[in-house]
Amino acid sequence: MLRTDLNNRLKEAMRARDARTLSTVRLILAALKDRDIAARGTGNMAGIDEPEILRLLQAMIKQRRESIALYEQGRRIDLADRERAEIAVIESFLPHQMNDDEIAAAVAAVIAESGAAGVKDMGRVMAALRERHAGTIDLARAGAVAKRLLG
Repeated sequence: MLRTDLNNRLKEAMRARDARTLSTVRLILAALKDRDIAARGTGNMAGIDEPEILRLLQAMIKQRRESIALYEQGRRIDLADRERAEIAVIESFLPHQMNDDEIAAAVAAVIAESGAAGVKDMGRVMAALRERHAGTIDLARAGAVAKRLLG
């Protein structure tokens, strides 16, 4: 489904001559192709699945947020704005992202279900969150909440 959405958005951007969307979707498709090739090396001929694509998109957003911080430190607002525009395009492919209250509820539920008692159980909690809420949860924020609740 995401692959189809990406290809359709690429065609729409070409027709509309939307250079920012076109270049961003091409970047996504190139990264997706790289991951597919790597997956074939491990015996997965179909390429990566939907949850892995969602993680790829989230990683791309994280990279851009880090770049924005660096560009703003270097007073390169034009480059920071370009990164923000790319984030908007990438986010349009992601499902609804959980807000802070939803993240806290999801973390609390996983902790209760798994019986996690301390920070040593953090890996198990984060793995369960990644599996259950792929593409919808910001794992960095979830990790901070989990650390607070477990610590």
